[in-house]
Formats: sequence, C-alpha cells, structure tokens
Amino acid sequence: MPSIYDLKPRFQQLLRPATAFFHWAGCTANSVTVAAALASASYGIWLALDPANRWAWGLLPAFLLARMALNAIDGLLAREYGQQSQLGALLNEAGDVVADAALYAPLALLPGVHALGVLAVVFLAGLSEFVGVLGQVVGGGRRYDGPCGKSDRAVAFGAVALLLGLGVPVAPYLDYVMAALAGLLVLTICNRARRALRAASSLAA
Repeated sequence: MPSIYDLKPRFQQLLRPATAFFHWAGCTANSVTVAAALASASYGIWLALDPANRWAWGLLPAFLLARMALNAIDGLLAREYGQQSQLGALLNEAGDVVADAALYAPLALLPGVHALGVLAVVFLAGLSEFVGVLGQVVGGGRRYDGPCGKSDRAVAFGAVALLLGLGVPVAPYLDYVMAALAGLLVLTICNRARRALRAASSLAA
C-alpha cells in the first residue's frame, strides 16, 4: 500500500548537502541517531509536564520534520561514509520506537481524551516496527510497508499537534482519530508480516 515512506529517496537527495556538512563537522551516524532520540525524549517530557501548552504542541510538527531529517541523515552517513555497524542498527531501531512513544504518548494526558486509545496506538506503532525488523529474521528483509509507517504516523500526529497549537478543540474527536490509526496499524502489521514471509518464500524457492 502507498506510504509517505516511498518519498524517502527524494527526501534523502535533498539532504545530501546537509549530510556532507555533518560528515565534515565530524558527526557520526550513531551520534546523530542518539541525539535525535534524546531530543525526542526531552520534547516528550516537555509535552508530558505541560500538556496544556499550545506552543509545545504547535512546534511539534516542525520538530517531527527535523527528526525525520536527522533519521535520513544518519542513514546516509552510515551508507555513504562507511559508518554502518551492528550497534548503529540497534540504536536506529530502538531510538525510533522510544522517540515515537515519547512524542505521541503525551496526547493521553489531554482532558477529554481516553488514554487507552492513545496508548494502544503507541503500542501498535512499536509492534509494527518490531514486525518490520522480524522480516530480516525470517529472510524477507526489513519491511517498511504501509499504510501507517513511521512517516505516515508523523504526519498524522503532526497534524493533530498543529491543530492543538492553533487552539482548535480537537480533543473530542481524538478518540476517533486513534481508532482509525489503530486500524491502519493493524493492517500495516499484517502487510509487513505477510510480505516478509512472501519474500522469504520466493528467495527459498
């Protein structure tokens, strides 16, 4: 299914000059990964401590875009400057799950929002990435299939955060948004599992 992740090659192309600068400045892929995860955790703490702060929510879309850029840059540094490592792979996968949880879970603290729905989406998001990684275990490669991959979730949560920042009363509708995202995540998990097994079977044939 289509996913915003399909635009990643074009996004990376735009970030090549920035990647070259990072390399010139002595930044490693792992340092960028860790910095992005720590920044996300810090931003999530800000949201959790002050969930009524419209500025915190309003700036989140820009932060999510910056985080996506850093995620692309760490991958480019690793592949194009000989910095790939097993530690880097672990940091990349774990950092993404931690960052997503830190940035999205604070929605559960908003008045009028059922926390269970938000936490279910956070859990399913982590599970979808876990199943994506398991594709490598079964021989089907790392799976990024949609329709609700990491980039898609960032756009959805960014849109919600922007509306909150603008003072739009979206809280009464967030339960429906979370239900829709949960359904899309279940579909994503099934797609990743099915296509990983299909790819593994085709390679074994």
